[in-house]
Amino acid sequence: MFRAALLGIVQGLTEFIPVSSSGHLIIISRLLGWTDLGLSFDVALHMGTLVALLIFFRKDWLRLLKGLVSSLRRKPSRWDFQERLAWYIIVGTIPAALAGYFLEKYARDTFRALWVVALTLLLGSLVLVAAERWGSMKREFSKVELADAGGVGLSQAVALFPGVSRSGITISTGMLLGMKREAAARFSFLLATPIVGGAGVYEMTKLAGEGMPGSMVKVFAVGFLTSGLVGFFTIKYLLRYLESRSMYPFVWYRLALVVLIIVYLAIQ
Repeated sequence: MFRAALLGIVQGLTEFIPVSSSGHLIIISRLLGWTDLGLSFDVALHMGTLVALLIFFRKDWLRLLKGLVSSLRRKPSRWDFQERLAWYIIVGTIPAALAGYFLEKYARDTFRALWVVALTLLLGSLVLVAAERWGSMKREFSKVELADAGGVGLSQAVALFPGVSRSGITISTGMLLGMKREAAARFSFLLATPIVGGAGVYEMTKLAGEGMPGSMVKVFAVGFLTSGLVGFFTIKYLLRYLESRSMYPFVWYRLALVVLIIVYLAIQ
């Protein structure tokens, strides 16, 4: 139960701040010598963060759903922002969905070594620095364009590999395309919702076939509640933080984590 709570907290925090949730879950489990809690726990973590996204952005999603329906009755040239945004999210979701379908098992089985996580954490840090140094960061969220959906959507596919960080790579891409930090983060989180939801549903179908041991019900509940609750407040305060502050603290944290992994591997 303690392990489930701790990993749920870690998932809720690191799913949304640009430091990689999958990388952290691998690192913590390896450092503490913990075995995998199983498929049902993976489902719990995904469902918790999905619920956090849906609750926090509930008004946005209601507007987007209305926009999607109304867009079907009008020509694209007459679409308003919400109608365009609904289709931008659909377009941006396609690359990650395809990558997940064809590469998910390969990425999970092949790229979970700690040295690989250290490398992707380092490379992701360089992308964050590039976004801070060269991103113009002038456009508000209301100025999101189709090119943003394509660019951020493609970058989201790269986040399949542990250590990259979905939020880190997508927010950085948005900034490099000219979006303000908070606007890039908001678009990143909206774009992540279908992917997180799809991953959760996919794992639930596998879980339905395998069944959940009765002993895992409480573990499932703890992971779900902690990841969802922590995730909600992480979204809230990260968006507030990015309105006026840079992502450099996350860069330094990632680099410190790389050093920790290198030291751990050196003494093994």
